[in-house]
Amino acid sequence: MDTTKWSEDRFNEIIKETSVFIKEVGYNPKAVAFVPISGWLGDNMLEESPNMSWYKGWQKETKAGVVKGKTLLDAIDAIEPPVRPSEKPLRLPLQDVYKIGGIGTVPVGRVETGIIKAGMVVTFAPTNVTTEVKSVEMHHEQLEQGNPGDNVGFNVKNVSVKDIRRGNVASDLKNDPAKEAASFNAQVIVLNHPGQINAGYA
Repeated sequence: MDTTKWSEDRFNEIIKETSVFIKEVGYNPKAVAFVPISGWLGDNMLEESPNMSWYKGWQKETKAGVVKGKTLLDAIDAIEPPVRPSEKPLRLPLQDVYKIGGIGTVPVGRVETGIIKAGMVVTFAPTNVTTEVKSVEMHHEQLEQGNPGDNVGFNVKNVSVKDIRRGNVASDLKNDPAKEAASFNAQVIVLNHPGQINAGYA
């Protein structure tokens, strides 16, 4: 806001432009806190700014009702943590597979749904390789279980790095294991495209 000389008109213009974009990507602008700040000067980040007397605060709609605040810190504190789908079947897309000396094969990925823990028998789609999980780690610390949102590495028995690869999906063999699909529907949003998307665009 310091570069626009604390202009209320410019702030309202940005809200209008951003709200259009937010709607286009499928979100409700009323659920977003618009907060005027100056990162350079620290205005309205932790404490109210004396330079924007016109600013009366932000408000946003949540499942619990309307939430109000003034500063960026208030807006961050008002963010509701997402519901972690730990009761759903395990789905863990592999980001990479490592071979670690003295340990063995360690697939790495983010737990999207369900949980993963030592002793669980997992299968990798679409290769149908099945194995037992020996241990689960996150940031070099052993976990009792990996939950949705956790980026984990897990050690597996009797599987070579040649048997599984990036893109495979790990799932619990005993609870609705992932299967290869002939087709699926997807909503794809392309940001910063060159204006025209042709065959071969990546």
